[in-house]
Amino acid sequence: MDPRADPEACYRAASARDRRFDGVFYVAVRTTGIYCRPSCPARTPARQNMTFHVSPASAQAAGYRACKRCLPDAVPGSPAWDVRADVAGRAMRLIADGVVDREGVTGLAERLGYSPRHLTRLLATELGAGPLALARARRAHTARALVETTDLGLAEIAFAAGFASVRQFNATVREVYAATPGDLRALGARRRGAQEHAPGEVRLRLAVRTPFAGRALLAFLAYHLVPGVEVAGEGWYARTLDLPHGAGTLRLELADHLEPGRTALVPATFVLEDLRDTSAALERTRRLLDADCDPVAVDSQLGEDALVGPLVRATPGLRLPGQVDGDETAVRTVIGQQVSVTGARTVTGRIVAAHGRPVTTTVPGLTHLFPSAAVLAAADPETLPMPRARGRALVGLCAALAAGEVALDRGTDRVQVREQMLALTGIGPWTADYVAMRALAHPDVFLPTDIGVRNALVGLGLPREQVPAVVAEHGRWRPWRSYALMHLWNTLMPEPAPPSVAPTPESTAPNERT
Repeated sequence: MDPRADPEACYRAASARDRRFDGVFYVAVRTTGIYCRPSCPARTPARQNMTFHVSPASAQAAGYRACKRCLPDAVPGSPAWDVRADVAGRAMRLIADGVVDREGVTGLAERLGYSPRHLTRLLATELGAGPLALARARRAHTARALVETTDLGLAEIAFAAGFASVRQFNATVREVYAATPGDLRALGARRRGAQEHAPGEVRLRLAVRTPFAGRALLAFLAYHLVPGVEVAGEGWYARTLDLPHGAGTLRLELADHLEPGRTALVPATFVLEDLRDTSAALERTRRLLDADCDPVAVDSQLGEDALVGPLVRATPGLRLPGQVDGDETAVRTVIGQQVSVTGARTVTGRIVAAHGRPVTTTVPGLTHLFPSAAVLAAADPETLPMPRARGRALVGLCAALAAGEVALDRGTDRVQVREQMLALTGIGPWTADYVAMRALAHPDVFLPTDIGVRNALVGLGLPREQVPAVVAEHGRWRPWRSYALMHLWNTLMPEPAPPSVAPTPESTAPNERT
């Protein structure tokens, strides 16, 4: 829903306090000078006093401050960005990752292929605010979360959130929240009580729309974990993070939240070498969770389908597992071509042990960072534990990633990335499309040649001779074909066996393609 194109529809959604639109648009009230999420429990203002904004930055640029009651900046992002995948959407993802803080507006514009002036004009038109204002809104949200949920010093929080100075931090918090950092800290302390934190530890809760199939997401991540980089147990998943300023670890508590139309909170614990990486770690974790998905919209459409509808009803809110590093996803995809999950995990673990950077962590089993594309580009293909042709394909891909010829940072055009990958030796359509789905969060990818898809259809009782005809009709699942694919793959996943950290080799789940 575009608040500029259909303000009356926004008014109706806000009047109904419809939680489905939290994060899709924001309601600003002229008489109070505040902006809220559509579901804010406060009394609905008169229509003539309401304006609607596509982003918190737009509302802030218009002079409004965030509501203290509904915390409008603490909602999932708009699901429209992954569907549209236009320049504005790609810019929003890079800004959330901290690109403006690290590289400035010039660096953001270079990544997107525009001049800084033209990009600023485009974002102001699309989002009601330029890149600096959008980055400022993101910093303010990160700062508030850190002030309210951690015991870090306020000066540490200022720089962790991306502010250039404590003075800038104080002024922004006062302007956006009409409260001092000390006021927010007192409020947060009352909410969470006393907590102990290890050095560099940050505990946050990430907002996701419901229904949220957290257990199914955990099962997928646990089944595909790479030794040394990832571990999992009953109700939790952890991994190492290679961040712009240093290493870190992430631990997620994943459970089902099945009541539709609400916002659930996923506990996340980060341990960071450099607190300046807080925003990047937070955004990459949100990608992993597919946190901005609108599961009601996805399930409503797919649930009407005769084939996948029963699967949707059995597992509402199934997510498309994302990634914390696009290069890593591409490397793992190439390694997993034509081999089982067990084989791919073993091979990838050997590569991690040989080429990954060792790190010391507080989580048993997390010992290495995943090797960078630059490191693997310098490797001898003959020494990699895989067929020579695949080893050459892997090294060639990593060379292209390291040279910037292919970028998988979710700020690039999906069609262009696919063409670039297909131009590389040893990279076919299945690999390019799988990377688009997992690394670039493409919601509308289907893999008609995938063995797992065909096995899933047979497992649903479809005669094998009818499988090609059904696969050929995958267009009816647009624009959510990636989610239909996940529902099919989900039927092949092994039942979780708590507190396992790795599946057994005898499992019949789909190969690394899934």
